Amino acid sequence: MNQIINDRLARRAFLKYSAGGLGSMALASMLDPKISYASQVGSKGVINPVHHNPRVKRVIYLYMAGGMSHLETWDPKPTLAKMNGQPMPESVTKGQQIAQLQGAKLNCLGPQHPFQKYGKSGIEFSSIFPELGARAADHMCIIRSLYTEAINHDPAHTFMNTGTMINGRPSMGSWLWYGLGSETESLPGFVVMVSTGKFGQSQPIAARQWHSGFLPSKFQGVQFRGTGEPVLYIRNPKGVDESRQAELIKAVQSLDKLENEVVADPEIEARIAQYELAYRMQGSVPELMDVSKEPKKVLEAYGANPGDGSFASNCLLARRLAERGVRFIQLYHRDWDHHGSVKDHSLGTAKEVDRGAAALIEDLKQRGMLDETLIVFGTEFGRTPMAQGNGRDHHIKGFSMWLAGGGIKGGMTYGNTDEFGYSAVEKPVPVHDLHATMLHLMGIDHKKLSFRFQGRDFRLTDVHGNVIKDILT
Repeated sequence: MNQIINDRLARRAFLKYSAGGLGSMALASMLDPKISYASQVGSKGVINPVHHNPRVKRVIYLYMAGGMSHLETWDPKPTLAKMNGQPMPESVTKGQQIAQLQGAKLNCLGPQHPFQKYGKSGIEFSSIFPELGARAADHMCIIRSLYTEAINHDPAHTFMNTGTMINGRPSMGSWLWYGLGSETESLPGFVVMVSTGKFGQSQPIAARQWHSGFLPSKFQGVQFRGTGEPVLYIRNPKGVDESRQAELIKAVQSLDKLENEVVADPEIEARIAQYELAYRMQGSVPELMDVSKEPKKVLEAYGANPGDGSFASNCLLARRLAERGVRFIQLYHRDWDHHGSVKDHSLGTAKEVDRGAAALIEDLKQRGMLDETLIVFGTEFGRTPMAQGNGRDHHIKGFSMWLAGGGIKGGMTYGNTDEFGYSAVEKPVPVHDLHATMLHLMGIDHKKLSFRFQGRDFRLTDVHGNVIKDILT
């Protein structure tokens, strides 16, 4: 015993060997809550039972990275169109935060594409989304009054994903996986896929956008690749068959367990769990990613070419992931940074995502899964109504996204920006309200999903957030 204490100076190890039993676990959890949480969190998550009746089982987040212009997509502005080329009224912009147009002459740039009404509901959005208009309009709720706090890409991504601009906090997918657990034992509860288009500037997407932060690391999102090996090192090396791989995993786990008996490190428990998951993924992931058995009409409906890594193919894979019980699926498409040629580039980028997004909604509905799935189609911020040459600058005061699926009123819009599309003026929606609503639809009270770290209780919505009840059925 003395040798162990001398060799291992961790306080958790001392408490474990000196006190033992329930007393040591209580003291250890006070020193590091991850210890008790890591042992408690299984496939069911820490919110068990859920706080209220959930409307959906999973979230598919279609993330349009780069700052999608609301003025070419979801927010018609006839007044801005009439003032195209004229000076923007100083009363609108004076004292406002503008990313790259400080000191520049601020002229209005009208919407570059016509808007039209779609579906039985007559919901209005841009003509550059004909597939969504024809196949999904009556399922969509367009929120036109979002605003955010970060005006540059990386902190804006961080804020949209974690509820703060401070790096190192858990992402929304990790919060959901931690809170509710996973419905699958052979795949991660949180999967990310990234596609890159051909038109806008493709801003980088950092892996910290799907990080677990201070939550146990086993809740970190896992990136699947659309081309080549879906997960790095998923296949056994040459000369290693399944039985030898199982022996290796068992040996490594035994060593980890021996170490954990001494140091009581929750990250060792997470490592053991990840080894087990990785082994199961060796059997499940190749089958998941092989879409060759999908009917031809399904591939055509998505516009998917297996193995091309496109957004359309990733949408099809998202449906397959949803079928297999993955809790949170996030598809990034890096092609929306349109500082120049916003007319041509928004049209081209819309073509890259329109068909796949529409097919995903249609496919889920036909399979009876749409009512149990929340689909979010959004971006990190919007674009200025003032011209930046023939493009638009970053904008945080008002922008749009849409939701569809279980618990969402379809064929409607919510909130509005002013007549120039500059500021959210009617029913403004902060990012925290979006997060609170997502958690609510999953059966979670956002104020009750928290984690104590460094002496403070943290949550996805921080000290903010209200459920957007008017858009819920």
